[in-house]
Amino acid sequence: MTPIFQTSRARFLALAALAVIVASCGKGQQAIPKVDDKPVPVPVAIVNGNKLSRDEYDFYTKSLTQGKGAETLTPEQKGQVLDGLIDMEIMSEQALKDGVENDPSIAARLHIARLHLLEEAESEKYLKGKDATDAELHAEYDTAVAKLDKTEYHARHILVKDKALAEQLTKKLKAGAKFEDLAKANSIDTQSKVNGGDLGWFQPGRMVAPFADAVKGLKKGELTPEPVQTQYGWHIIQLEDTRESAPPPFDQVKDQVRKIVMQKKWQAYVDELKKGAQIEKKL
Repeated sequence: MTPIFQTSRARFLALAALAVIVASCGKGQQAIPKVDDKPVPVPVAIVNGNKLSRDEYDFYTKSLTQGKGAETLTPEQKGQVLDGLIDMEIMSEQALKDGVENDPSIAARLHIARLHLLEEAESEKYLKGKDATDAELHAEYDTAVAKLDKTEYHARHILVKDKALAEQLTKKLKAGAKFEDLAKANSIDTQSKVNGGDLGWFQPGRMVAPFADAVKGLKKGELTPEPVQTQYGWHIIQLEDTRESAPPPFDQVKDQVRKIVMQKKWQAYVDELKKGAQIEKKL
């Protein structure tokens, strides 16, 4: 099989779980009824009397081609996809015969897979026709921009594991030692040490809180009076400079903003449903 169909184990197991769900829930209901006298869709395959529908084939194809679908495949590749779907049907049938769904861990995974699938379907149904308006997009963008820290910082640091060593290096720096030399000789941050501890320009939000707070408290050219501890070790920080940065243009981040707006609409719907639900937390 060509590399395009060599899916990850996680994705394969998820698809296999869905196949077991379909197989277990659909026994005895394989026939596709006529609707308004329309012809019954022809299955793409029949395995041990069970029909594999075109919808199942299309879903499986999109999962393997990252949503592109069968139209992007060669006849040989389409055949490979069908063979894979048939294999999954056979595997799921055997899994049911072996009673694997009775294993508590398997049952839990099947249940979560079913919940996830139904949640996605409900999300698509609820959000259909509720596309974000330009007014909603601009409002979300303006709110996000207002929360941005528009100041960027250029700093250096020396990272060590031992507080005593950090204090010794701080004393040497205060006595006139070159920051770059001590960083190259002592820092355990392998990426910045080669540049004399230079971290380049960054916004505080990219850094862990103790480090960010320390940087914001410095003036240009200042050194942290005491080493700053984070989960990575002890930092000696020197602020090189600051500058104001402009937020990204609306058109550049419009798609990301749309995703945020739609997610908020969905979350509001979920929160409303939760208000009417009877929930007992046992953890």
